[in-house]
Amino acid sequence: MLRIAEHFHDSDLGRQRRGNEDSFYVRAPLFVVADGMGGAQAGEVASAIAVQQFEGGLPDGDDPGAALAALIQAANLRIFEQARSESEHAGMGTTTTAAYLAGDAVVIAHVGDSRCYLLRDDDLLRLTRDHSLVGELVARGKLTEEQAESHPQRSVITRALGAYPDVEVDVEAFPVRSGDLFLLCSDGLTSMVHEPQLKLLLADRERSLERIGRDLIAAANDAGGRDNITVILFRIEAVDDRRAVAARADDSAQTAEYDTFAGEAAEPRQAVSKPSATGAAVADPEARRHGTVALQALDPDDGRAAPGGTGDSPPPRRTAQLPAGREREPPRVKRRSRLRSGGALLLFLAVLLPLVIGAWLATRAVYFIGTDPADGRTVTIFRGLPYELPFGLELYERYYDSGVTLAGVPPARRAGFTDHKLRSRDDAEDLVIALEKGEVE
Repeated sequence: MLRIAEHFHDSDLGRQRRGNEDSFYVRAPLFVVADGMGGAQAGEVASAIAVQQFEGGLPDGDDPGAALAALIQAANLRIFEQARSESEHAGMGTTTTAAYLAGDAVVIAHVGDSRCYLLRDDDLLRLTRDHSLVGELVARGKLTEEQAESHPQRSVITRALGAYPDVEVDVEAFPVRSGDLFLLCSDGLTSMVHEPQLKLLLADRERSLERIGRDLIAAANDAGGRDNITVILFRIEAVDDRRAVAARADDSAQTAEYDTFAGEAAEPRQAVSKPSATGAAVADPEARRHGTVALQALDPDDGRAAPGGTGDSPPPRRTAQLPAGREREPPRVKRRSRLRSGGALLLFLAVLLPLVIGAWLATRAVYFIGTDPADGRTVTIFRGLPYELPFGLELYERYYDSGVTLAGVPPARRAGFTDHKLRSRDDAEDLVIALEKGEVE
């Protein structure tokens, strides 16, 4: 069985655009990129609607290709209706390219001129066909790829979401194998970095996907950066590779996989290899125009009043009068008080603090199996204790998401995947990997 080994995603404003109309959705094994069209207040709205449609994932039991096409059709209708009903959004549209790992194949659903590539061994394969004027001319043999790259009408799109109530979606499944590297991107990358250079940048296996992704974005900007640049990379591995599973699991404590970007470019992000505990969110268009990003914290000074007091002076201090002959006692009392306070502090440091630290370390050494809180379906390994403290403080963190939903677990065995029983890491991994291999009966 194959699964996502690691992935990277980011979007950049580019050098010549004032706003970012690209959006993307990342939650392995589903990846989506959308490149909006129609201006500052329209293109970004259309691309955000497109990626929002994927937030619920694919329905259980449905054919992945049909499910992806249905989601894109639904997004198309929403964009079309909103463009007709709201004058400020008239004419908006977006490309959409989605990739989903289903068993031993990656299913691609595609509309527009964003692209999906596969690097296998030393071959770079384009898996999508551009729905553009020059793309159609290339398909008919009227233009070569080299001529298309510099054609003055290369940005004219012939198929996109939002133009009509219905849209034709290209859907195709591609058999994959361990080691395959996929690239989803907006044309802000491919219009600046042509395929021979793309291949060179992707083929360096000594670098992490994060480094490759950063270099792709930098290359597009170095070439002029005429458009927004969105890059999603993901690599396939065989699920039997336990060392790769462990490496990915260790990364999950620091990085998050499930994210949706829309709007102005964010600060550089790290490569991502596991789903985060938070769900995806799409920043509203007004916020994106001012540089905010989905799942990014607001400026801590934004909208908060400056701290301050009432301006009243403190009440006068009152001093108690002691009886005659007692003037010397207070210093002794104060010394005892200080000694008691110091003793309490020493007691805490010597006894309670080690207990607190030990309890925290204990949460790092135990694991349990449950379902992803974001969808309530995906079987997930968590590290820590299955408890929440007041104020939303959780004693656990997401460690490893499987490629199986609870519906795929035999009914007689489901309790073992939802009882939150404390386990060792190896025990939890062995059970979930056996589930992914179909060995749980």
